[in-house]
Order: sequence, then C-alpha cells, then structure tokens
Amino acid sequence: MITFDKEKQIFHLQTPNTSYMIGIYGGYLLEHLYWGKRVDSTSGMFGTESRTASFGANDAELSEQGISASTDAIPQEYSFYGSCDLRKPAFHAIYADGSRITKMKYDSYVIKAGKPKLCGLPATYVENDSEADTLEISVKDELTGLKLIYRYTAFNNYDAITRNVEVINDGDAAVSVDTVMSCNVDFTGADFDMINLSGSWARERHIERRALGTGTTKIESRRGSSSHHQSPFFALAEKTANEKHGDVYGFSFVYSGNFEAGVEVDTYGRTRAFMGINSCDFAWLLEPGETFTAPEVVMVYSAGGFGEMSKTFNRLYQKRLARGKYRDAERPVLINNWEATYFNFDEDKIVDIAKTAKKAGIEMLVLDDGWFGKRDSDNCSLGDWYADTKKLPNGIPGLVKKVNDIGMKFGLWFEPEMISPDSDLYRAHPDWCLHVKGRKRSESRNQLILDFSRSDVQEYITKSLKDVLNSAPIEYVKWDMNRNMTCIGSALLPPERQAETAHRYMLGLYSVLENIMGSFPDVLFEGCSGGGGRFDAGMMYYFNQYWTSDDTDAIERMYIQHGTSLVMPAAFMGSHVSAVPNHQVGRVSPLKTRGYVAMCGQLGYELDVTKMSDEELSEINEQIEVYKSVRGVIHNGDMYRLVSPFESSHTAWEYVAEDKKTAVMFYFTIMTAPSVINKYVKLEGLEADKLYKLRETGEVYSGDVLMNRGISMPYGKDCEGCMLVFDLI
Repeated sequence: MITFDKEKQIFHLQTPNTSYMIGIYGGYLLEHLYWGKRVDSTSGMFGTESRTASFGANDAELSEQGISASTDAIPQEYSFYGSCDLRKPAFHAIYADGSRITKMKYDSYVIKAGKPKLCGLPATYVENDSEADTLEISVKDELTGLKLIYRYTAFNNYDAITRNVEVINDGDAAVSVDTVMSCNVDFTGADFDMINLSGSWARERHIERRALGTGTTKIESRRGSSSHHQSPFFALAEKTANEKHGDVYGFSFVYSGNFEAGVEVDTYGRTRAFMGINSCDFAWLLEPGETFTAPEVVMVYSAGGFGEMSKTFNRLYQKRLARGKYRDAERPVLINNWEATYFNFDEDKIVDIAKTAKKAGIEMLVLDDGWFGKRDSDNCSLGDWYADTKKLPNGIPGLVKKVNDIGMKFGLWFEPEMISPDSDLYRAHPDWCLHVKGRKRSESRNQLILDFSRSDVQEYITKSLKDVLNSAPIEYVKWDMNRNMTCIGSALLPPERQAETAHRYMLGLYSVLENIMGSFPDVLFEGCSGGGGRFDAGMMYYFNQYWTSDDTDAIERMYIQHGTSLVMPAAFMGSHVSAVPNHQVGRVSPLKTRGYVAMCGQLGYELDVTKMSDEELSEINEQIEVYKSVRGVIHNGDMYRLVSPFESSHTAWEYVAEDKKTAVMFYFTIMTAPSVINKYVKLEGLEADKLYKLRETGEVYSGDVLMNRGISMPYGKDCEGCMLVFDLI
C-alpha cells in the first residue's frame, strides 16, 4: 500500500511488516525519512534535527525560502553531483555546455495499482494489480530540461520494495549520463556490518561480514557479467544480527552485467547505500526525447535477522521473478556427460550412459560441450551450431530419438555468446566479436565474445538455436558463458557511444533470451557461466534454474549453497552428484553425502554411470526416490540455515513445508574431532504445540521440544551426512 499525506508532504510505502517514507522538504527536495518496522502514522517523521553541516554550503533553493540548510546534511532520497551534497552521487551527467551540475526539483507524483514492466529489462512482476502499488515521483532540472522518474513498488504479500530510475531528456541538447544508480538510501547512523557474497571460479558466493568504517566500502564487477567474484547483493545488519534476530537491510540487483554497490560512511557517522550499473567504462548519450531506464533493485528489510530476509527474497524470486512452466513444475532428475567424458565421446558412448542412467532412475540425459562443429577441444567451433557427424553420425535428431526410445528425455548444451577464432562463423564475420579497432584481440579459453549489442548477431544466434531446437524434441537447454569481457568495443557504434557497449550487450542478450524462451515455453532452460559466474536475479527472470558452481565437491558445495541461499531459493540451484576423487579438489566423500548435498538444490548427476557397480547404481536409485518424496518441501518450503559451515565444522539446513506438516533436515560433518559428544541441533518453523514423527525411526517429538531443546546429532566422520524427515501427526 502507498499513500501520500498532502498536509505533511510525506509518501508512505507499506508492506505487511515494513514502512518506507519519503518527504518533500522545502517544497522541492526529496528527503529520505524512514525505512524499518511497519508504522501506521507519519507524525514526527519530519523532525527538527539540524540540517546544516560544518563547511557545508547552504542550498540556494532553500536559502531563497529563508531556510538555512545544506543537502550535505540531509538524508537524500536520490543524490546528484554538483549541488551542496558532497557525498557519493547517485547521478552524474555532462551537458552540452560542458557543465556537470544537476539540480533536480520535485515536480509531480502518481500512485497506481500494480507494477509496470521495465522495457527490455528483467524485473519482478505481479499477476494481478491488487498485489502491489507503484509510486512514480517526477523531478526535473529546469535549466537543462532533464527529467527523472523515481519508481517504487511496494508488494502487499511480500516485505519487499523495488526501486529503479528512468532518465528522460526533455531538453533541446544531448546529455551524456555516466553515473545512474538504481537506488540511494541514506541512513542516519553507521553502526552496521556489511554482508556480501564473494569468491572466484569454483568458490562462488562465500559469505563475508565486515564492520563499516569511515569512507567507501564497495563491491563491484567490471568483468562484463555479475561475475564469480562478487554477487550483486549486499546487506547492512546491526552488529548483533544473526539468523534469527536483528535488523537487516538487503539489496539485490536485478541485472547481469557490470555493477557497483556498497556504502559510504561520512565524517558525521551517516551511511549512504547505493546500487546500480558500474560507472566505470559506462556512459549513455541521451538525445532530446530519449529515455534511459536503469535496472531494478529489490530492497528487503527484516527485523528477524538474515533468516527472515532470505525467506522474503526466496519467496518473491521464486513466485514473482521466475516465470514460465517450470516456475511451479517439478524438474526432471538429469545426468550430464561432461565430467564423464569431457570432449571424448561418440553417439554409442552417450547412448550407453543413457541406458545405464535409465536403470538407475534418472530421467534426462544432457549432452554437454563437444557435439558441434569440429569440437574435440576448447580451441575451435564456437558459433558453428551444427552437429559433428564424426561423433554423431545421425546428428542431433538421431541421437535424441535413441535417447527417447530408451525412455529418457534429452537436453543440450550451448554457449551462444561466444565465438572461436577457428570457426566458420569467425571466418565469415570477424567483426562480429567485441573488439577495438587497431588493437589485438585478447582470447580466453581460446574464444572471443560475440557482440550482442548488434542486431545481426542477435538474429544469427536466435536462428541458429531455434533451428537446432526445432530439429528434435529437446526438452532442456544449458546456456553457458565461459569468459570475462575484455577489449569492450563494437564495430557498429560511433565513437561517442562506445561506452554504451557493455550495457547494450546486456540488453541484446535479454532480448535474445526473451525471444528464444518465448518460442519454446516447454523447454527447461538452465543458466551457467563457468558455473555460477552469472547467478543473479537478472538471469532468474529467464532461467528456471542455474548451475550453481563448476565445483561439484560436496563439502565445497556446502559453503557455496549456504551463501547462495541468502538470496536464491533451493529450486534455482542446480546441484550434481559427481565422481570421486572429485575433479576439482580431489576429495573423496561418500556417495550418500554427495546425494544429500545435491538434494538441497535441483538434483542431478555428472559422472560415468557405466563405470559404477550395481550397488552404487542401486544407491542412486534410492537417492532419487528419497529426493522425489521430499523435493516439494525443499523447493517450495522455507529454508532455515541452522548451522553455518562458515562458523562450524558442521552444517545443518532445514526445509519446512508451507503448511508446516513436513520438515526435512540435513546434517553434515565437515571435519570430525576425537573425544566429542553428540551435538544438539534446534529446528525452526514447526508447530510448537503439535507432535511430529521422525519418518526414519517412528519416534515422536513435540514441536516445542524440537525447537527449544533440539535433537541429538552424531558428531560423525569426515564428510558424513544424514537426512531426517519429520511429519506432523
């Protein structure tokens, strides 16, 4: 719900448990007043605190009204370079006369039911206008004619508020925009810890927590994608906040390209949070009459610690960011041939894997890299999306028929954004890659990146993939992207627009994804970027699941999946059982543990089942049956992170059905120790006054005992895991 108090000049945004308030100060300046627990009154929000700063220049507009105040001392709703606010600006532009000063004045507002779509960009949505209200506040620079629209949506069923900004050039001259954050939030204090998700290839989204200090603390990506290294998410939490208690403010960017996010703490102990497209190597030339739309930020406040914050992100993204058939449908259990064969396979080998996998209860065979062109290694053929008939003499249609005849579904890997210098496509169109004229082209993994800012590239890739997908009943696509952007330039853009290339690339990619996925609504699309290198909210608008990491080791996956769950639900996380010794870290862990960890996402397998014993295949069959009996709870229930691998030598996760009739708990020992006793683990989210039966033993426990005393868990050997299922009786 969103209201406007005309007398007090305050906008009040309300979700079920939170409030967000904006005031119009001095008739022109938008002041951030409040974000926190839901309140019903706006009285007292415009306080009498000082709005002057030492060595702070007085704002000219306010001075004309007899008000002595500096914008450097006022909590801004959105900040601009060149005025009296000397903190980090959310917006910076260069005008035709060379000036860089932007002075925005409140103009008008509109409150409407529902949530409008963002043109060309992924965003959360509503299925009915009654689900949310949207506030659009217009501000205008009277000198230049530049106009901004701040767009806020408050959900009625989720404790989430979304923000984005639209820039409109209503002036007579072009404007170069080089900084446009999607949100800016000013807090009156700085007694926060910052939490972010960092890592690298095969070590994505590890949780980092640090205290704020004076100055700027920032996370970012300049790699052309959201990256393995930093996730476009951060949270500010009070010092004592944990999973169950404390104020937490979460920010998640619905975008998949270069970003920057973080906080600035000024000398007065105030905190400015910001998030948006990275201003490094970005500029957008806005001609008269043109509009630029910034991506969306989802903001979540929780008074119940990180757990409640995660539940809000998880629920919202699963139901109002993900789309299509597989938003709600169960996904098949698949086997991917990559770690089984790498490039060394032929049709007979793939069919043998499919036959054995079928006996083990696996439902889909996915053919990974190496099926096209002359692809016997990673040094050629990207862009040549036609089957290698030496490996597949009957082509993709022939292989799909054989796999389908076995009773298995079929899926296929693509890397559509890449081009190999040794490819028919590159020989025909060497200018189609990202490059800068006169500069040598830098390769990574023996490949270059197609320039998705170009319409001809978009058309070629769209047609190539559609031709393959129309050739056979392909029911799954793994869309991979395996390198960072370098030499970012486009042969078609003029010099004054070269800094637009990276963002235009993302807009082109989103357009291609929308086109292809709209044409194949029954295909399950899984995203991948060298594992989890682009696992972000922007991609979740298109992909119903994402390959969480190339690291398939069960222990490493505990850290990765634990951190990922801060924002993303289990239903999005592709997780596979692989062979041991593990191909990434060499660790040997029990098949049971590998299965349990993979069940905490979308279960799949990635190993050569033709080399497994009958006992191992039987165990896989049992794993799949157990998984199917609980996956509805894991994918659709609430997750509780009971024990963190970052803080303990153990890990415990719990999933509770929405109706609280079933709870599934996984408990893992990472590393054991001698002379220890059992640990008690307290469950959460149960009916306190009801009884639950442990499915594995028939023992009965009351909900309050499970949540307050807990259940005794064995210390276990290294890498051991177990699963407990509690049913309401």
